[in-house]
Amino acid sequence: MKQRANIAMQCGTLAALLMALSGTSVQAATPALPDGLTEQKIDDVVSRAQKAFDVPGIAVGVIHDGKIVFAKGYGRREDNEKSGKVDPNTLFAIGSNSKEFTATALATLVDEGKLKWTDRVIDVMPEFKVSDPWITREFRVSDLLTHHSGMGLGAGDMMLFSHSTFTRKDVLAGLPYMPFTGRFRADYAYNNLLYVVAGALVEKISGQKWEHYVQTHLIDAAGLPACQSTFPVKGQTDVAAGQGSDGVLPDRATLEPVAVAPAGGVWCSVNGMNRWVQTLLNGGNTVEGRKIISLAQRDALWAPSALIPVPDSAAKTQSHFRAYGYGWFMEDFYGLKRVWHTGTISGMVSYVSMLPEKNSGLVVLTNHYANSATASIALTMSSLIATGKSADWVTYWQDETKKAEDKAAKEASTTGPGSPARPFIALPVSDLKDYVGVYHDAWRGDIHLSLKGNDLVMTFGKADGLSGTLCALPHDLFVAKWQNRAEDAEDDSYVQFERNTSGKVTGFHMQVVGSDFSFDAQDLHPIKVSAQ
Repeated sequence: MKQRANIAMQCGTLAALLMALSGTSVQAATPALPDGLTEQKIDDVVSRAQKAFDVPGIAVGVIHDGKIVFAKGYGRREDNEKSGKVDPNTLFAIGSNSKEFTATALATLVDEGKLKWTDRVIDVMPEFKVSDPWITREFRVSDLLTHHSGMGLGAGDMMLFSHSTFTRKDVLAGLPYMPFTGRFRADYAYNNLLYVVAGALVEKISGQKWEHYVQTHLIDAAGLPACQSTFPVKGQTDVAAGQGSDGVLPDRATLEPVAVAPAGGVWCSVNGMNRWVQTLLNGGNTVEGRKIISLAQRDALWAPSALIPVPDSAAKTQSHFRAYGYGWFMEDFYGLKRVWHTGTISGMVSYVSMLPEKNSGLVVLTNHYANSATASIALTMSSLIATGKSADWVTYWQDETKKAEDKAAKEASTTGPGSPARPFIALPVSDLKDYVGVYHDAWRGDIHLSLKGNDLVMTFGKADGLSGTLCALPHDLFVAKWQNRAEDAEDDSYVQFERNTSGKVTGFHMQVVGSDFSFDAQDLHPIKVSAQ
């Protein structure tokens, strides 16, 4: 980088000399970062965030005035001292930043006249059905994207995550059994399930798999380097591994489409995401002039549809409103419009932030489950672009993280399951046999309770590897402690069994001990269907 800096300095000196001699301006040879940003400032905030939140690898990109002006990798591809270094072509799972690809795929169909945002979903996809007949009739295409359907926070995520092997067809079949806990088109609650339905809608209209349509009509059409709509496979070497992952990639021959893909299945490098942001800031056109979506549809994606409460940090960014559009969050940010989204999946976190009035955008990709790291970097850089200065977001998020951790630790040690106030109890095998059997939930399917030695163990159908031991508390209450502690410990859940008047166990309901909204166990109500 020093050599490039010296060349730029020499070009600048030559340009000044030519300007003095000719009286005409000469364009700089190297695209400039936005005012307020320097490479050193980016390096500094990345270094601080990487250290503060223990992130092995990070990739950062910047787009300004229609040009990609920065792309750099930091650290390692895996949480392994011997792993390769992150570079601008390293593939990361971008999680919910995939939602913008699904929304944009629908926008291409709107541009082609094959769909309207106001179309009833059931008119286009007759198999669509939710629990309320009136909502089923009135549900529009736009309602799939704005998180104000009336379904609860993360409703149906257990069909998508937690080792799920559900297909999109399975998801549609389970949709009518999902409860509505809020008001239709009034209450905001983030939802992945309906983006899967949106992906199925893309398939219905186009006649192509979501993966193929997104790859050909968006990723390849826009020329996004090192970017793909499917999981990486063996033979691909420049791939990041997220927290808790063993880094082992599947064989291409055995790779199957995953249900969650339209909500969180895209993998992309910072080079690919840079060009994606560049295309969106350019009104939906690539720099070569190829139209991916029309400006009208790009603006439709970025229009507020569902209002959201502002965060506690709103005063620090002079933000007065926050909203969700079609696949994007938006807010006022120091008097400017900011369009952004985050993504978390497979132990990785991504962040895209754009300031259209500054014609600037940025991308942050990480391979560690630390939203605080990406937020620290993205908010610092966005603030510098907007105002030339920034609050100390690394310290802010360190403090917020510590407060949350201290609160959780205090609750766990004082009133949590297994604490002195609520100790676990030992039940004889003869008592545990009451709970053994097959239980069926209308949307999640079969759940098995079995004895392994002296332990009561829970396993789920259509979930490879989700298994936990049930630890007993008084009054038919247990805590399911999941076997894969690195990946699933935050999803440990209460299991409250129910009995009939004869004393026989008839079913149970669940509640996550922690706060992971994507383990939506509270919506389960399995009924015992067999004692075997």
